[in-house]
Amino acid sequence: MLKKVHFKLSALRLVIIVSLAAFCFSAALSVALVIYFQDRFMPNTFVGEIQVGALKRSEAIYEITKSNLPQEFSLIIRAKETQSHSIPLEDLGIQIDIDSTVQTVLTSQSKNFGHNIFRQKYYDWLLNINHTILEAKLGEIALAVSDSPEDPSLVFNNGITVSAGKAGYLIDHKKLAQEVIASVSQNRFSLTSVVESVDPTLSQSQTISFRSRGEKIYPKTLTLKAQSQEFGYSGQELLNILSFNDEYRLDFLAPSLEDLKTALNSPPKNPVFEFVDSEHGKGRVEEFEPAQDGLELNVDELKDKITKGLRELENTEVDEVIVEIPFTRTPPEFQTSDVNNLGIRELIGTGVSNFRGSISSRIHNINLAASRLNGVLIAPGATFSFTNTLGDISALTGYKQAYVIQGNQTVLGDGGGVCQVSTTFFRAALAAGLPIVERHAHSYRVGYYEQGSPPGIDATIYYPSVDIKIRNDTPGHILVQTIVDAKTATLKFDLYGTSDGRVATISKPVVTQVVAPPEDLYMDDPTLPTGQVNQIDYKAWGAKVSFDYTVVRNGETIFEDSFYSNYRPWQAKFLRGTGPAQ
Repeated sequence: MLKKVHFKLSALRLVIIVSLAAFCFSAALSVALVIYFQDRFMPNTFVGEIQVGALKRSEAIYEITKSNLPQEFSLIIRAKETQSHSIPLEDLGIQIDIDSTVQTVLTSQSKNFGHNIFRQKYYDWLLNINHTILEAKLGEIALAVSDSPEDPSLVFNNGITVSAGKAGYLIDHKKLAQEVIASVSQNRFSLTSVVESVDPTLSQSQTISFRSRGEKIYPKTLTLKAQSQEFGYSGQELLNILSFNDEYRLDFLAPSLEDLKTALNSPPKNPVFEFVDSEHGKGRVEEFEPAQDGLELNVDELKDKITKGLRELENTEVDEVIVEIPFTRTPPEFQTSDVNNLGIRELIGTGVSNFRGSISSRIHNINLAASRLNGVLIAPGATFSFTNTLGDISALTGYKQAYVIQGNQTVLGDGGGVCQVSTTFFRAALAAGLPIVERHAHSYRVGYYEQGSPPGIDATIYYPSVDIKIRNDTPGHILVQTIVDAKTATLKFDLYGTSDGRVATISKPVVTQVVAPPEDLYMDDPTLPTGQVNQIDYKAWGAKVSFDYTVVRNGETIFEDSFYSNYRPWQAKFLRGTGPAQ
């Protein structure tokens, strides 16, 4: 019995000894492998299908280099006609980065040593890529191979006609570039790209439906508005936007959405305010820029609004849809009220007029008068006189001769065009809801003041007796700012101050007692050669015009007023030469 126990203990001891020996051997082997492969590739490692197992870094680079990697890429494009291109990798802007690939593989293996050490492992090449060169080269090939399909389109030519489109095929060279990169990195130096055809042509019923959409939308208008700017689309422009698949091709908008972003986006601006005391204590703002929110056009929201607008034009009897361009606003660091103590906080009124067709001397006078009003401050409770502030209007103060109304005729006189400035100031005061203490209409209807405006909203001045006066009944000072835009022939007055919540409205002017102008008058002028005729006055229809002016605050009417204009019919006059011919 004792012998059996002794035998069992001996067997157990033997098992333990063998197990310990096996463990020690395994541990020793692992340590040996770690030491051996610490700067070598693990067995069965392939870089770009080149065997580098058990090689050191320098040895692997040598083996890869002497393997003569392909230097050209074979691109086969199967379209209408199969084309084959053999392109040097250098011309594609692709370079195989052997050093970086080898180092990356070694680093990766050192972090995962012992994980399936003896299984086969394949690694892709790392590439240095000049994407500009690659896309340009493939774009050149794609352009040569492509047979561009043509989408159906609508054209107005004595009625709506439909171009049914044309089948073809296109190659996406950017997608092709991605495929080439993937192929080279995986050690494949050839690629076959199969191009599928695109057929957008319409059936007879689709053609009829497409034409019907064009007929509905052609006479209508889509207008995009942003502050003082408008962008209108009508006629052929709307036809271009219609897509044959019942959608809209918003990329055909002109100006495009990207152009609109460039034109309308603006960064936030902190205010600039420089107040200078004058000798007489009135003071003037010599430099002023109000705080402005940064604006960033919300393209996705605008696309949705345009699409809804187009749907409305197509499916309703509405003739025009106006889309307010949406912006994301970013406030500036400081507001206007932070940089002054005069109560100038915000824009309270704007007046605009146009002077297209003015002679150069008239434009000069508009600029000069507007510049002399720019920066003027109107104190709370003060009555502002336009003529007293502007001062003498003559050649002595810098004005040139342009046409003015004098008596019953239009003649050349110093300061012609200043009434454009007084008219624009009058409109700004109305928009701000300020009491108008004095205002006089012109003797006859002047075409400049009805460019973009109904008749009757004008104000003449004649230094020093005929004036326009307003009273500042707001809580703070009012700052006058003027802007003359020669490109658009536009004069603008902005009045800044403190809003007390008032809202001003003017009624639509009522035009009555319209009288035709007298017959043209020709007067002989011996100073002009015979046969020459110069027009010195222009005809205008007579009329009586009136409108009502109401200012409301918190639901209560502050004041009401009515303005009347009695325009005389005006005769066109010509000087007819009777002097010697020249």
